[in-house]
Amino acid sequence: MNNMSLWNNETEIQFFTEALRNFASPEQLFYNLNSGYFAYVPKNIDGEGQTLQSRNSLIGQFTEKWTKDLFSPIARELGFYAVNSVVCEEVGLHKRSNADLAFCTTNSVNQRPENIKLIFEIKMSIVSNYRFTAPNNLSFIGDYKSHTGNPALLRSDSMLKAIGKSINIRVSGIESTKIPVIILGNSPITDSYIHKVDFLKTAGVIQGFWSLNPNPTDTEYVKQTPIKGFQTIENHKALLELTGELLNQEMNYFSSMISKPKLGEFIRIANQENSDEAKAEKFLQLIREG
Repeated sequence: MNNMSLWNNETEIQFFTEALRNFASPEQLFYNLNSGYFAYVPKNIDGEGQTLQSRNSLIGQFTEKWTKDLFSPIARELGFYAVNSVVCEEVGLHKRSNADLAFCTTNSVNQRPENIKLIFEIKMSIVSNYRFTAPNNLSFIGDYKSHTGNPALLRSDSMLKAIGKSINIRVSGIESTKIPVIILGNSPITDSYIHKVDFLKTAGVIQGFWSLNPNPTDTEYVKQTPIKGFQTIENHKALLELTGELLNQEMNYFSSMISKPKLGEFIRIANQENSDEAKAEKFLQLIREG
């Protein structure tokens, strides 16, 4: 079993420490306020109109590698490879819009549709707030409710980008209809997305939003939605079980807008097949042909 911790404050301190040591300046990683360097602008401090964009690509690279390290033992246990930046034109994964992480039967960036078994879109960022003091002191000063920025899945733009990319995968062709898609985050979601994520799961567009941060705050937050369109992963065992369930089910995505008489006709025709599996295959075929 993987001994690597799920996302926590120490993970975020690790990111800052490694970035400062190897390639980044404090100004690239922190808001430079009159009262010091902060990961986010505290609610009780004037933000002075600053926006910090330079950290986005750095934390993106870190979280993709971190997530691969977390999932690689799970992938191996289930008989697959965990691969970053997967490209497969047939399922809408292009070089400039690849899969952040995928479980594949071969250890290669360029994949055939039949070799991709699970796609992860990663929407993770720094969640809590920290103060940096030169030369190398980092101190935790509050959870995400203590600062003005919205991290990870609490941002509407992150949610909409994840949904948009997933829809693009789903409508790219028949090859994508059997591949589960999971959105990975490290924060809760807002109350306004509770119904939306459950609807997306029910509709089959996205199989779930998972937060890999089991303790984002000591106060109340959305831990999971009614039908688990969003879930907070509590430990490695739960992560392994959920991932295994997705890979052990032979799922098929289908979507259509047809009249009730036509739908009834499809059901009647499909019901003439001999087995439940054959009925399902016939029904999906009729749906696709319209």
